[in-house]
Amino acid sequence: MGGVLAFQLYDWHYFFAELMNGLTLGSLYALIALGYTMVYGVLKLLNFAHGDVFMIGCYIGWFVLTGLGGVLAPRVPLVPLLLLMFAAAMVGCGALNVAIERFAYRPLRNAPRIAPLITAIGVSFFIEQTAVLLWGANPRQYDFFELRNGTLFNPPAFTIGNLSVQYAQIFVITSAVFLMFALALFVSRTRTGKAMRAVSFDREAASMMGIDIDRVIMVTFLLGGVLAGAAGVMWGIVQSSFNPYTGFGVGLKAFTAAVVGGIGNIGGAMLGGILIGLAETFTAGYLTSTFQDLVVFSLLVAFMLIRPTGLRGAPVLQKV
Repeated sequence: MGGVLAFQLYDWHYFFAELMNGLTLGSLYALIALGYTMVYGVLKLLNFAHGDVFMIGCYIGWFVLTGLGGVLAPRVPLVPLLLLMFAAAMVGCGALNVAIERFAYRPLRNAPRIAPLITAIGVSFFIEQTAVLLWGANPRQYDFFELRNGTLFNPPAFTIGNLSVQYAQIFVITSAVFLMFALALFVSRTRTGKAMRAVSFDREAASMMGIDIDRVIMVTFLLGGVLAGAAGVMWGIVQSSFNPYTGFGVGLKAFTAAVVGGIGNIGGAMLGGILIGLAETFTAGYLTSTFQDLVVFSLLVAFMLIRPTGLRGAPVLQKV
């Protein structure tokens, strides 16, 4: 009897640990998926360069961390250091996303839809290979210089009864939830947010009503880049390792999350990100990591066949 109870206790410990890992990973996917879903909702454009913007956010946070934390530690307190990392990554990625829209997508706004799609893929490879040329393909580590005994959080975990939770996980989940709800409030309550919804519904009618289309689209890309930058720093905090190719794989899974949740729907992107994160984590934890990508992209295929609009998407009305 004691052996059975011990097995069950271990099993629930393992389940809870995998649940927290899945929620953490899903929160990151959700933040990145919001960039995909906002741009698609406004422009009907699949911005495949968005994952690489996220990757640049990883590097910006790393440069701040190594420049201040590595050289000046322990004289730089942890909270100001984290705030500087997030601020630099969010501003840098927001500016990069605005530049991408201005110089790569805006000239093709009235071109056939295949043209901006191909351009997005080209921009993705351009950013990725530029990062390889500038910083090399070797992985970088957020805690390689033993800051705070090798971790950004000391102690690294706290316990709830017999269950252990990482401080980094709580930090990432709460930060992601805060940013997602802040975006939802911005879109639903502010004048610019209402303009974004109007443009997503009918760009021509919004323009005739006096809405500055270029400004709305710029703000959309800016917000998507800001969220991607925050996700980049959070990825470094919980995953530690990243390289120039990280953005491609993570971006594809975030895009899958946007499609599963209902691309163009902010709440759907959040829900899809959590679902994909849990599916990937539980597959790796209970089966094998070999199958985790297979399960994730099988979900994408299944939704495209059974429910193309996703969990919260609405059928597209055809104009006549």
